[in-house]
Amino acid sequence: MDELVVYGGYKVFMRREDLIHPLISGNKYRKLKYNIKDVKSKKQSTLLTFGGAYSNHISATAYAGKVYSVKTIGIIRGEELVNKIESNPTLRFAQSCGMILKFVSRDKYRKKEEAEFLEELKAEFGNFYVLPEGGTNDLAIKGCEEILTIDDADFDFVCCSVGTGGTISGLINGSYKNQKILGFPALKGDFLQQDIRKFAKQENWELITGYHFGGYGKIKPELISFINWFKREYKIPLDPIYTGKMMYGIFDMIKKGFFPKQSKILAVHTGGLQGVEGMNLKLKKKGWSLIE
Repeated sequence: MDELVVYGGYKVFMRREDLIHPLISGNKYRKLKYNIKDVKSKKQSTLLTFGGAYSNHISATAYAGKVYSVKTIGIIRGEELVNKIESNPTLRFAQSCGMILKFVSRDKYRKKEEAEFLEELKAEFGNFYVLPEGGTNDLAIKGCEEILTIDDADFDFVCCSVGTGGTISGLINGSYKNQKILGFPALKGDFLQQDIRKFAKQENWELITGYHFGGYGKIKPELISFINWFKREYKIPLDPIYTGKMMYGIFDMIKKGFFPKQSKILAVHTGGLQGVEGMNLKLKKKGWSLIE
């Protein structure tokens, strides 16, 4: 169901992908849908993937493995986290779902796509189905292509947050010629252009790179204030890593006159709300306001 948000005279519709499933929400459901089917069809018993301390992907994959009887292994960035599972809500949940957690250094983690590192993991864990960090691969794109339907053809702009580039690639492929797809990266830098072009089949897209708030996982007090105001105003919770930054950007761009009058805008809520608890732990240490 789309929810209508009116701001500055503009009608912004929100696609509530976060409501698809309580624990495998938003784009993670879309990305895992065909990958889990592929695991089962190939009679693989183990799925191995990668993520950080508060990864939505790790959380969703762990739960999907529990539901579909697939053994899951999470390679986690940061050796220092090995003794912090109980204090980390994401890792604690993943482990409770049966996911085996292996913590590696950041240097080692950067080699996650290299054959030598994968062979080391196979020597330790045996054969497994590899799912990339963030879950982005061809099957994930296929799932994300299903977000838009024929009923969405009259939207002029479709907006989504961007992590690894999988969701926006699916939206681009599933979009109509009259539409412009706007991606709001949660990471600093413009390197995602190349990653998206590996999957995107159309050129009707643009990355809006000014709303990352310092980079991945970084936030500022004005973002927290906006997220809390948005929830009070529209009764819709936003996560601080992805969708919160996107909505802040959309509203700011409306104020600055980016969108032509009479534009019909669709914002995709990609979920990620499980990360709010972990972010609030960080905010509490800083003495900042918490996300409501």
